[in-house]
Amino acid sequence: MIYVFVLLIGVVAGLRAATPIAAISLGAYLGWLDFTGAWYSFLGSLPAVIILGILAILELVGDQLPTAPSRKVPMQFGGRVVSGAIAGALLMPGNWIIGLIIGAVGAVLGTLGGAEVRSMLAKALGRDLPAGIIEDIVAVVAALLIVYYIV
Repeated sequence: MIYVFVLLIGVVAGLRAATPIAAISLGAYLGWLDFTGAWYSFLGSLPAVIILGILAILELVGDQLPTAPSRKVPMQFGGRVVSGAIAGALLMPGNWIIGLIIGAVGAVLGTLGGAEVRSMLAKALGRDLPAGIIEDIVAVVAALLIVYYIV
């Protein structure tokens, strides 16, 4: 089951790059994840939660701007894959290489699939903004549920 959750956190990274890492940080802070003794245990600190949360919020806001670049341009795509890989590795510390790979694959799926679904949703709704807001909600809720239930 962990492999499914790791793939899904990667998919979330494909939707919103900063959201999975912010959710993992919050989960560690709240005690949902135990990073005790790990070199990345700082992710469970309040400063990390605040900084990563602000970055995630800024991404959510920035994505709604008409000037936001396509998630499929190399820089955006690459950032999402890296984020998915890191999130996957964090959720599988005992087998981080597998987590890294599965998270990256999920991010590719989320990036391409998310772009397609958002495009279809925007067309159906007649505007991109509602589609983007729906995508934001799905990404945040999914990330939090994945982090909460991964234990």
